[in-house]
Amino acid sequence: MKKIASLLMGTACVSGSFLALAACSSPYEVASMDRSRPLLRGRHQPLVDARPDAEAMAFIAPYQREVDSLMFPVVGETTHQMATGRPESDLSNLLADIMVWAGTDFGEQPQLGVYNMGGIRANLPAGKVTKGDILNVAPFENKICFLTLTGEDLLLLFREIAHRGGEGVSHGVELTITKDGQLIAARLHGQEIDPQGRYRIATLDYVAQGNDQLSAFKRKTDVHEPGGKENDSRFLIERYFQEKGEQVDARREGRIVIQ
Repeated sequence: MKKIASLLMGTACVSGSFLALAACSSPYEVASMDRSRPLLRGRHQPLVDARPDAEAMAFIAPYQREVDSLMFPVVGETTHQMATGRPESDLSNLLADIMVWAGTDFGEQPQLGVYNMGGIRANLPAGKVTKGDILNVAPFENKICFLTLTGEDLLLLFREIAHRGGEGVSHGVELTITKDGQLIAARLHGQEIDPQGRYRIATLDYVAQGNDQLSAFKRKTDVHEPGGKENDSRFLIERYFQEKGEQVDARREGRIVIQ
């Protein structure tokens, strides 16, 4: 146990040193950062310690077996590794499409789905996908939420998405934006947005509250937030893979284009 505590203390010291260095003045500045966790060895697999500590391993063993039984079951397969990125990406397209796909089970027929990039925390591997992989992608307790926006408010939402450089949007959404985040054009399923129309949207409850600078969602009406674990985003992603019955293939298709 002392060795485990020592390891934890060492980690804290390294973290503290990093923070101290980060606070010092420097002639350099961060140009970009990728917040997605990289895949190790192509998929969710345990790492092997070259020099394992017997006492620590004995302490961890019963917990490790339980965690492995929960994390390693395979739920489906992909055709290729899927990552996230703006203005659109394979993974963000897939997750936004899953929001729309899930509507049927809740008695809904959403016209579009929105999934925030900030809620996607890892890539999906090529090949077999495990429960652990999906947990890495969607680690938060986010729930699906259905709501209605007027066409005017939907255009506001699209302007906010443009300002952020892109978010996950479902198939049928066509946005043209500028490099500095201005909306040039917006269409849905080949049609112009009717400012007086009403549009049903599937998204996450976190986003529906107007978070991630998507304040247009605060104007929502006719909100439907299903109860039970079935509305959890992780459960929906798992079920999509399980029911697909074939390899999942999502690609960038020009849903958001920078002009």
